[in-house]
This record gives sequence, C-alpha cells and structure tokens, in this order.
Amino acid sequence: MFATATRNFVEEVDPGGLLIPVSSLNDTLDILMMVVKRKRFWFWQKPKYHPTDFHLNDILAGNVPINPDIKETDFIKYNGTYGDIIQGSMDANFAQNNLSVEGKDSSKLQSSFGSLKKEEINVQKLLKDSEGRVLDMSHCLVQQTKERHRQAFGIVKERIVATMPCSVIEEVQQGGQCGGHMSFCVPKSPKVSLKENGSLSKDSNVTMEIPTNTTIAYSLIELEIKQDGCFELCLLSDTTGGFEVDSIQDKLLGSTGARAHDSENRCLQQELEQHNDLFQLLSSLPVNTRSSLFDQFTKVLQDRAAVSALQNVLDRMCLGESPVLGDLTVMASQKQNIQAIVELAKQSGEADSSQTDRPTSVLTALHLISSALDEMTNDCLFVLGMCCSNKVLQTMELLVQSASGKGELPLSSSGFTALTPDVYEKAEYLFGSSNVSLKREGDTVKTEVSKEPGNLPLLLCIAVRGLASLAMSG
Repeated sequence: MFATATRNFVEEVDPGGLLIPVSSLNDTLDILMMVVKRKRFWFWQKPKYHPTDFHLNDILAGNVPINPDIKETDFIKYNGTYGDIIQGSMDANFAQNNLSVEGKDSSKLQSSFGSLKKEEINVQKLLKDSEGRVLDMSHCLVQQTKERHRQAFGIVKERIVATMPCSVIEEVQQGGQCGGHMSFCVPKSPKVSLKENGSLSKDSNVTMEIPTNTTIAYSLIELEIKQDGCFELCLLSDTTGGFEVDSIQDKLLGSTGARAHDSENRCLQQELEQHNDLFQLLSSLPVNTRSSLFDQFTKVLQDRAAVSALQNVLDRMCLGESPVLGDLTVMASQKQNIQAIVELAKQSGEADSSQTDRPTSVLTALHLISSALDEMTNDCLFVLGMCCSNKVLQTMELLVQSASGKGELPLSSSGFTALTPDVYEKAEYLFGSSNVSLKREGDTVKTEVSKEPGNLPLLLCIAVRGLASLAMSG
C-alpha cells in the first residue's frame, strides 16, 4: 500500500529519472546512509535497493567523520488518487439449467503527502571531504556485500521528505451476485432441483497515517570501490558502482549486445529469440497446468501491487530461497493467487527436472513473464489485462511477430479474426504506450519500433508471448 503510493508518486514527478521510491515505512533514510544496490536477473529489470543501518562514516577508515553540507528546499505539494473498476457478467442457459453470475471489483488508493521538501547534499564539498579517504574493508557490511555478486554500494545524496503528518487511504470493494435455477440427476437418486439467488460483498477501508519527516523517495551516488578500499563517487547517471573484484562477471540475462546499425525491429527480434525455448516450454506444459497458470496470472494482472509481490516471490525462488508469503502486503485473494502460481511452479519444476537437467527452467520462464509485467507502466498493465483471452492474445502475438520481424502482416492471416475495432483500439493504445506504432493500411497492419530509449517494446513482446504461451488451447 505504501510502496504503491510512493511508486505512483515517482512515476508522476520523475518518470525515467533518478528518484527511487521508498518501499517500506520501516526504511529510515538519511543523507549519507549506505544503500545496497542489487542488480537483477534480466537486463531490463530495475535494480533492487536495500537500505542498511550504516552511514558512510561508519565504514570509513580513520576517526575523522565527513560532515555533509545539506541544503533544504520546498519541493511540491502532492495529493494523488488512483483507482480502477473491474466488472463482468456471465449468463448460461442449458436444457434445464439457467445461471447468471455478475461481479464487480473496485479499488482506490489516495495518497495525501501534502507539502514535501527536498534535502540535498553539496556534492562538491563531499568530493573534497572524501578525497584520499578509504573504506574499512574489514567492516562486516563491506565483507558481506562484497561476497555477493552484482551488488554495489550507494550513498543517499538527496531525499524527498514529508513536512507534516500525511496519509495513504486504500478503499476496496468486492461484490458479486448469483442467481439461477439448476436441475440435475444423480444416478440411483431422485431428481434434485436447486434454486438460488444471493449476493456477496466485501468492503475494506484502510488508512495509514504517516508521520512527519518520513522519506518518500531518494536518490543515490554509487561508489566504485578498489581492492585496497580507495573509492570514487560515480557522479554521472550512466556510470555505475561496484567492487573491483566484480569487473569480470557474466552479463545480465537477456542482453544480446545487438549491433548499433541493426534496425529496431531486428534488435527486438534478436532479444526475443533468446527466450524461444522458455516460451516453448510453457506451451508444452499439460493443459490443466497451463490453464491454471494463465488464470492466476490474469487475476494478478488486475493489481499492480500483486504484480510486484509476485515478482519479489519469484526473485527469492530463483535465488534458491524459500518464498515468504506471509509478509506479502496484498489482498488475501491476491495472496492466494500468488500462492497458486508458486505451487504450480514447484510442481512443474519437479516434473521438468525429471526429464531435463534444468530443474529451474519452468520457474525461469514464469520469472521472465512476471519481470516483464513488473516493469510495464500502470496503463499498459491495465489494458493488457483487458486483452487476456485466448483469441485476442493470438492476435496480439501476431502483432508481436510483425514488430520483431518485417514490420507488416496481411489482415487475411488466420489469427486476425479477433481483430475487431474494439480489440484494434486496445492494441493500438497498448503498442503505442510501449513505443511501437501500429497502423492499419488497407489489407495490411504495419508496426514500427521507435528509437526511444528504454525497453518498453521488449517488455510488451515478452509479456504477450508469455501469456499467449499459457493461453494456448489444446
């Protein structure tokens, strides 16, 4: 709830910038506090940040502390409301049975952070004060961080702080109605008739009071650390820190290093081809397993917080750690959906390991999908959730093939039967929001990947192909 509010805040005020949303009220962040940055599995994933209990002065060698020069300025006054409504109905008529089901879920998250201030360190003074200083490489925090690959240190250089008590309010309404007349026969038993009309509703209203001086977001200066403890501040946004011992390491998964002169469509094709075996693995799972996974993923898609929670759980599993579902701060129904995905991943992984030497391949495939979903924008997630049917996803997959291929496909293709005006409108918005233009010219649909920085086209293609692999019939 708090993490969703801060993430929305950063997406509004600093999209694509350097601000990092605070994920927990339990994280106390001050200027010069040490934060561990952990790179993820796939190159497109944003790093994870873990605040520590130590400041830079705690791990510096020597007894002379660095006293930062901190400037305070007014930032903005922020109040935001985010919400969505999901509803649907179903009517079924059989020879002797009539059944109608209607459901409606709505959620609203209101973040009232009020007036915010910015605390920012004087970087030039910090450069001067840190010149010639070295880190205590025997410090336990340094030792433990260095032992793990793909981790780096950052120090807090800027933070956005609440100047008054504020609140985050979440309202959830879930309701459904069922009515019908069902008749059926049980062998060697009299005819049974059941008439039922009922409704179910569940409302929740949670208010989180946030105290003054709570950090909402922050930014870092990363440290490049030599083996002898000497360090440099990474001042440019495109430079990253780390330990000298980590200079020789494998690149993150999914990066092809496509050549600069390749077309955008060709680069996208190269990236996607790396994951063909994972998509094929999902499509070859038993029908019941695929159907259950698709159903659970579709439900998780309805809630941004649940998507992130699922990603965190699968992250832990990929690291060989046990998932801690009790700590998930999502609705009970979403926790059940995530639990179901975890159990199906375990079962499928056990079956897969009995036939191959890759016991984690099913988990890797599911992790691939969830990581792409987690990096997508809120709008794209919402529209993609509206396209989660077998026929529509088949159509979306054809458009993905176009985007990662020649850039055009004839509308006469068999998979385009579901491309109704409504579906085309959703596809046009979804692809356009992911930096892929979609144009309908005569009997042809043309796609063109823009040269905008970022990985939005790849994220969309992975999400569509992954979900389509689970949704395949037969």
